[in-house]
Amino acid sequence: MARQKLDKETRKALQDARKLMQEVAKIDGNEAQTRRRVERIFETLMGYHTFKHITREYAIHGVGNTEHCDFAIQLDHGESSKPAMLVELKRVNIDLAQTHLKQAASYAINLGCEWVLLTNGKEWKLYHISFTQPPQTKLIDSWNLIDNDPIILAEKFDLIGYKNVKRGGLAQLWEKSNVLTSQNILKAILSEESIVLIRKRLKKMTYLTVSPEELIGAVRHLLNEAAIAEMEKIKISLPEKQQRKKKTIPKSSKEKEEPTIEPVE
Repeated sequence: MARQKLDKETRKALQDARKLMQEVAKIDGNEAQTRRRVERIFETLMGYHTFKHITREYAIHGVGNTEHCDFAIQLDHGESSKPAMLVELKRVNIDLAQTHLKQAASYAINLGCEWVLLTNGKEWKLYHISFTQPPQTKLIDSWNLIDNDPIILAEKFDLIGYKNVKRGGLAQLWEKSNVLTSQNILKAILSEESIVLIRKRLKKMTYLTVSPEELIGAVRHLLNEAAIAEMEKIKISLPEKQQRKKKTIPKSSKEKEEPTIEPVE
């Protein structure tokens, strides 16, 4: 849930962070200049300790030569501990691309780290790595430090902030993202119970009755191609049509047969 109001400290930290990236973007700063400012944002806005929690040039021992991720977020420094998140950084005025994600994801897969943050200081993209065969990379959230509203930014940076990561908030975020998939949402909307409720609500609003088939068609028109493809995978159970029973008027036991009139000869 987005915050309704920002405290003065958070608002100032956001303003300072935005100003840092605007200034370095204006001079078209290099990667080292961008990194120093991003580290500052991790410290002042997200609550990390520069020396305790941020490891620069984190070594990744893969199949070939040892590579280095820009930095890793580490809350525990035990021998068998892994970083909570890897951060791959690009200089401020470079647009984040698929090749950058592929590079960062390969680091995470080799290391066994579930979370990757890709950023140029302005654009921030948070990804989750699932260690299936083959491993899957999924975009969980993204935001823009320069363009987005401060209340939204505060919520987004809280997601990857020290307090949330320490209490296991990223794991909860991943569980929620699995619930709120397009297929699950469509299943809920297109369930028999939902169709009945929506038809009733539409009738109350418009005084018109639509059939379940008409409602399904209207939902289809609202969707994009990807969502329609998901919709095709879903088994839709339409509510059964209720047939109106004809009213039968029982004969009264007091009813008398009409007398027959015989012809007169």
